[in-house]
Amino acid sequence: MTDCKYDVLGLGNAIVDVIAQADDDFLQREGLGKGSMALVDEARSAKLYGAMGSSIIISGGSAANTIVGVASFGGKSAFIGKVKSDDAGLAFTHDIRAVGVHFATTPAVTGPATARCLVMVTPDGERTMNTFVGACQNLTVDDVDKSLVEASAIVYLEGYLWDPPHAKEAFVKAALIAHAAGRKVALTLSDSFCVDRYRGEFLELIRNKTVDIVFANQHELKSLYQTADFDTAVAALREEDILGVVTKSAEGSLVVTRGATQAVGASPIEKLVDTTGAGDLFAAGFLFGYSRNLEHAECARLGALAAAEIIQHYGARPETGLLQLARDNGLI
Repeated sequence: MTDCKYDVLGLGNAIVDVIAQADDDFLQREGLGKGSMALVDEARSAKLYGAMGSSIIISGGSAANTIVGVASFGGKSAFIGKVKSDDAGLAFTHDIRAVGVHFATTPAVTGPATARCLVMVTPDGERTMNTFVGACQNLTVDDVDKSLVEASAIVYLEGYLWDPPHAKEAFVKAALIAHAAGRKVALTLSDSFCVDRYRGEFLELIRNKTVDIVFANQHELKSLYQTADFDTAVAALREEDILGVVTKSAEGSLVVTRGATQAVGASPIEKLVDTTGAGDLFAAGFLFGYSRNLEHAECARLGALAAAEIIQHYGARPETGLLQLARDNGLI
């Protein structure tokens, strides 16, 4: 796979994260479901921002975080996502390019502002997110660069991007181009609430082979198959006959294929600070390893290492170079 110009191309929401510490009482007062991700309008976003405590602002977005993680491993990565030509959009563009990611999507000059995600982190490290998608919803098929898709070994699609109709069309176009060029397509289910909204469509993407690889955490997988029993959900995924990668927080992950299910442990940590981006960075490590033709279990170990790095500090972008971290741990 490494003969391609890019190892992984991500399509997703270009978002600036606003991260603050909060307690359970704050979540209750604001009517927020702990651990959930809710879509909000610009007015609600502004109200919540005013109620939050001291915050830090970091470029984010689920697929963008994954693509930055791939770059931190030394991979060649690219991103397609929509920002507005405003201060937040300029910051996002600077941040993603500064780490070596190719990002050339034309910014919007009219319409809603660049997206932002308000992240409330409780003392147990759980994150509750409220997202104003803003300019993200204006991503269209015209933003999908055919030559860029063809030059990428893996196209990684963010489930959150399935919300805006035009972005959904861009998503499908990228998958069709990728497969026509002999590339792989991966999908992350993103959030159990996202799965609740689009369960049938996500299953169709899996069953008609629009995607080759699916990433999910245990809650998303149970939501996908509408079962409270995790083993039942894993058995259903196995029958899909694709590569499934399921994360289970501190319990590690499972790599699921028709022929086998492999369990891989989580990497140890010193202190849990913020779980924001854990799944995104797990996907980064797995996809980086997959692009290097590593065994699935080795890919999952790289994912676990990246996830462990990200949950020990605030924000969903690596603070430690993941390539050196992998070398230090004997994984590369």
